[in-house]
Amino acid sequence: MIARIAAIERLRAFWNDEGGQDLIEYTLLMAFVALASAALFASAGSSVSKVWSTTNTTLSTAAVKAAS
Repeated sequence: MIARIAAIERLRAFWNDEGGQDLIEYTLLMAFVALASAALFASAGSSVSKVWSTTNTTLSTAAVKAAS
């Protein structure tokens, strides 16, 4: 009987233990931040590429005009 009560108490303590809840919440938050960052960098990559391409074209045109 005492062993059964002790087992029930351990089960109740395990059920009420919220120690792992914080770890799961922080992991989910970190995953969300990582996905949001990846989406931001993916969309920003094409914008940066366009800026470098435009700058390269402008500088090439200026160099040709300056040489002639």
